[in-house]
Amino acid sequence: MSKIADAVETEADEYRQGADRPLGGYVVLMAIFSLLAGAAGAVAALRGTRARRISPYDLILVIAGTQKLARLLTKDSVTSPLRVPFTRYRGSGGPGEVMEEVRRDSSLRHAVGELLTCPFCLALWVASGFTVGLLFAPRFTRTVAAMLTAVTGADFLQLIYGRLQQAAEE
Repeated sequence: MSKIADAVETEADEYRQGADRPLGGYVVLMAIFSLLAGAAGAVAALRGTRARRISPYDLILVIAGTQKLARLLTKDSVTSPLRVPFTRYRGSGGPGEVMEEVRRDSSLRHAVGELLTCPFCLALWVASGFTVGLLFAPRFTRTVAAMLTAVTGADFLQLIYGRLQQAAEE
């Protein structure tokens, strides 16, 4: 086993090229994601839940809802307490958003910090949650996705309004 562990560590070091990459933490996150997805699939199979075709309407709701929830969880000022164990505050970002730096105390903390500060990374987890939600609780999932889609639309309108107001003042 020691030879295998040494070989894995050698490959990981060669891959990193001296960069701080939390490969062990990524493995843990992939395992958790796989276990959750597998558990959802197993429950669906045991209950006889059949996947339905996702309508274009549901797809639009899930796309916009995923974007907004991933952004809300990774960048919003109000959700920063969720990220405190994994990040450090570095300054203001976009409207209502913060910029944070990932803590690197351990491989797992680093990997979770990257996940919780990257809307692109977290989007897979959020979209998976919406997809599972459509399987088991479609009405509730559509309601949540519609609310998040409305907030996405409101955000765009706020930005447009701000730009128009700024242009009128100039």
